[in-house]
Amino acid sequence: MGAVVFHYRARELTHKDIEEIRSTISQYYDKGRSHISSMLCRQWNWVQPNGKFKEYAARDLLLRLEEKRFIELPPRLRPKNNLKKKSYAQTPFFKSGALDGRVGNYYDLQIQIVKAVDDYLWGYLLHHYHYLGLPRLVGEYLRYLVYLDGQVVGCLAWASAAFKIKSRDDYIGWDTKTRKERLHLIANNTRFLVLPWVRVKHLASKVLALTLKRLSDDWQTVYHHRICLAETFVDVSRFAGTCYKAANWHCVGLTSGNAKKGNEYQFHGQPKAVYLYPLDRNFRKELTCDQG
Repeated sequence: MGAVVFHYRARELTHKDIEEIRSTISQYYDKGRSHISSMLCRQWNWVQPNGKFKEYAARDLLLRLEEKRFIELPPRLRPKNNLKKKSYAQTPFFKSGALDGRVGNYYDLQIQIVKAVDDYLWGYLLHHYHYLGLPRLVGEYLRYLVYLDGQVVGCLAWASAAFKIKSRDDYIGWDTKTRKERLHLIANNTRFLVLPWVRVKHLASKVLALTLKRLSDDWQTVYHHRICLAETFVDVSRFAGTCYKAANWHCVGLTSGNAKKGNEYQFHGQPKAVYLYPLDRNFRKELTCDQG
């Protein structure tokens, strides 16, 4: 097989792989980077669980390889269009009156998938009111807005699961090969925001419970496969994880205190609590391919 010279997500590249990538770049050099990444997906049959090519991952891989000087990509055909981040300086129209009491005192709690018309509102709220700001959502993801009696009260984001978490993987009973094959059956709650002027008791745990009831069906509708386990990470220096505990999530351990930066992990010394919630009573069988 040859010595591994570069790791990218679940892929281990040898010198032969690098040479094949260089050959593909040379063959399609004048067609641009997007075409090269598309051809790489075709050559490797690099597809998502829904059958679509992993073109974003392929583009990211090529950039990482160029950073490490394994390859040289052609110049961009068009200027990079994502350099300027949205400022979210313009306040969208939404009701923001103070709410209190108990969630049972309100008549109508709705959780809605974000549509194009709501995109700016969702981004504005997270940008201004979540301590981590907007998440960078790639791959498979879903976004929700939460309304209480017609007033927006919160936001959620769900995305592809973290690639490797020891406490989670031990809890499931995963080996490396099975994790790579079944990781797409887990969704990560990357953001959960209840707006600061909303002080309604038990709202957060109720929203989590209702979201979890529909999450797998929503994933099936959008990505053509179900999920059987939800995960999230709680910063224990800031939060006690109260709403997750109240919604019957299980804390299975702590992260190692490393964060992924590009293709490498950097130690930041702030481990987070790992919470899991099974969406299927047979989740271990589904995740370990144990159908016996």
